[in-house]
Amino acid sequence: MLLAVVTALQTGQVRPAPHVTPPRIEAEVRIDGILGEPVWARAARLTDFSQFSPSDGRPAEDPTEVLVWYSSTAIHFAARATAPPGSVRAHLTDRDKGIQSDDYIEIYLGTFNDGRQAFVFAVNPLGVQADGSIMEGSTRRSAYGEGADRGGREHPNLTPDFTFESKGRLTETGYEVEVRIPFKSLRYQAGERQDWSLQIVRRVAATGREDTWAPAQRAATSFVGQSGIMVGLEGLRRGRVLEVTPIATSTVSGAPRLGGWAYGGGRPELGGNLKWGLSANLTFNGTAHPDFSQVESDAGQLVTDPRRAIFFAEKRPFFLDGFEYFTTPSQVIYTRRIAAPIGAAKITGRVSGMSFGFLSAIDDRATSATGRSHPVNNLLRLQRTIGSRSRLGMAYTDRVDGRDYNRVGEIDGRLALSPLTSFSFFGAVSRDRNATGTRTAPIGYAEFRHTGRRFGLQATLNAVSDQFVAGSGFISEPDMVQVSIGPSVTFYGRRGALVERISTSLYADLIWAYPDFRSGQASRDRRVMQRLNLTLRGGWDIGLTGYRFNYGYDRRLFRDYAIQVPAGAGRDTVPYPAAQRLPSLAGGLTISTPELAGFLLDVYVAFGKDINYAEWSAADIAVGRLGLAYRPTPKLRAESTLPLQIFHRASDGSFVSRKLLPRLKVEYQLSRAVFLRVVGEYQAFQRDSLRDDTRTNAPILIRDPGTGRYRRDLALPVDQNAFRLDLLFSYQPTPGTVFFAGYGSSMAEEEAFRFRGLSRSRDNFFLKWSYLLRL
Repeated sequence: MLLAVVTALQTGQVRPAPHVTPPRIEAEVRIDGILGEPVWARAARLTDFSQFSPSDGRPAEDPTEVLVWYSSTAIHFAARATAPPGSVRAHLTDRDKGIQSDDYIEIYLGTFNDGRQAFVFAVNPLGVQADGSIMEGSTRRSAYGEGADRGGREHPNLTPDFTFESKGRLTETGYEVEVRIPFKSLRYQAGERQDWSLQIVRRVAATGREDTWAPAQRAATSFVGQSGIMVGLEGLRRGRVLEVTPIATSTVSGAPRLGGWAYGGGRPELGGNLKWGLSANLTFNGTAHPDFSQVESDAGQLVTDPRRAIFFAEKRPFFLDGFEYFTTPSQVIYTRRIAAPIGAAKITGRVSGMSFGFLSAIDDRATSATGRSHPVNNLLRLQRTIGSRSRLGMAYTDRVDGRDYNRVGEIDGRLALSPLTSFSFFGAVSRDRNATGTRTAPIGYAEFRHTGRRFGLQATLNAVSDQFVAGSGFISEPDMVQVSIGPSVTFYGRRGALVERISTSLYADLIWAYPDFRSGQASRDRRVMQRLNLTLRGGWDIGLTGYRFNYGYDRRLFRDYAIQVPAGAGRDTVPYPAAQRLPSLAGGLTISTPELAGFLLDVYVAFGKDINYAEWSAADIAVGRLGLAYRPTPKLRAESTLPLQIFHRASDGSFVSRKLLPRLKVEYQLSRAVFLRVVGEYQAFQRDSLRDDTRTNAPILIRDPGTGRYRRDLALPVDQNAFRLDLLFSYQPTPGTVFFAGYGSSMAEEEAFRFRGLSRSRDNFFLKWSYLLRL
């Protein structure tokens, strides 16, 4: 019935995909960004781009012409992008995320033509590269935000790096770029004659617009599935793909010792990666002692809800290659659980329409729960496309640590009910054995999503057992059941209007603890969010959000809490009292700007009444993230962020806690291959002495996990001020060939942001060298 109601509001029409037949030309050209060679006059031409964002279905405002041809060993692209004088944004920057605020041309190359996965290559007007891959439906889309209320598309994963050539230059009429992608860098079908999907995206930084070659609807369930088709590719020769990357790393670490400062380490650690293309669609990878890519420490994150774990992305090259073959919407595969592998091997590819990945790794003894064995990890992922837009998948993980083990089996899928409507699901069961016993437990997820141009609707059910353990995965919040619904409405302004798009969405959910849901109890948390988002001419985005929540007491958070109450002539320790429900009412503002005089601003702030989780009472809060980027020259860039979280008791206005995490990153790009980086991050945390606020006001005690005793000093005021400084020299001419030299220092001081009494607590020097050999 729900499907019938939504479909009645709006049905989507499938547009015919444009086709192009690129010529095969056995010629060599110099990749210099100058399109003067005769071969470009024979290339196929892609024109008639249309707007995709902020409003789809309109002709592009600025002309774009893309040329394409191929030889037996590579495919060549070139683009001529017309733009008003002085409007093109282009910087000499680091690859991947460095070009996201620039103009760029993005190529989606679907070598299996399944309407779901593609290689992604992008270049800015100076030829600086970004690359990655996308496998739509393999990850869970946001339940509230871009994916829910405004349509759009899944974004590619930019962590993989591929070898390709590119060059670009600014011209009087805009810019031109030239790209050569060798077939050695791609996986593709085994047939002699092939059709590949192709989509070209042009981003215009000055206006925030995106144009596409193949017309695409923002509301469609698939972006890759709306690509055009390159037909008649034949005689492709990938050749032997055998890559060996020797790696040498060395770290010298310093720490305070009695009477001074001492350093240790310095011995080189040797390792390496191997990549062997068994066939055009099958690849073997091996590694020994992969480094942790320690060129930049993970940025600090705020904990808005102590029940939710913090996610940190994978950074190690071995695990990033073929990363898309292991992604799951349930996140039962999370390779950072393999913390310090001694060695690992994997095989990835596509056989008979089935995408698969298998990885096996042996971890260091230091990661063992007992410290006596080497944990062994095995990860298996299978996916198959059904029809043009649907898919089914399964995953199996196995982690064995001596006599202990954790095993998880999972199935997942996405069914395209129409071009604008989909149903997604996953279910998994874990079996975990350790010293306390053996347990078996499930998780499950189901989502209905309709993303029409005007009307949208999302409904979800998410359940995670309190006994579920993902030893090789990442579960953000265990022990919960969540039911949510989110309708949305979007309106589009006329061409040239100040307001280009306006959307409003409502999101409501109910949350239970898993055992409470099974026993039929009432929901613990009830939340409603209303959002209004405006996209303005020139690339401005403004969002207003209202939050109205009602939280039930979560006993899990206070298992180790007690209070001191008067008892005769002394004091007595009693359990922390069950607390009342707490209402929350807050408002939020987001602002994202285009580049203005070299500056980019990205701000989120929220004010109002929310939960003081440290004492389970109402609090007046100020939470936000202020981001400012500055690019005064094409080579120099600075990015600063300030996450902040401030709580005051609503009962009397007294201070509870404050956390500030200012971070500044400055980079100077000497050339496309060389840059210098300085990163400074300060972590300041202050907290008042804890009390049983609004009830007894008695002092809180916290159980010491080591002794099992309740201690008052663990709830006394806290003042922690730490500063981290990282310096890096980076040379990376091609993916896989790198030289890094860096220094990192951790410091602390008594008073926040004084920078006069900083004392070192630890520092380290490190070197990394690797060289990609293509044999």
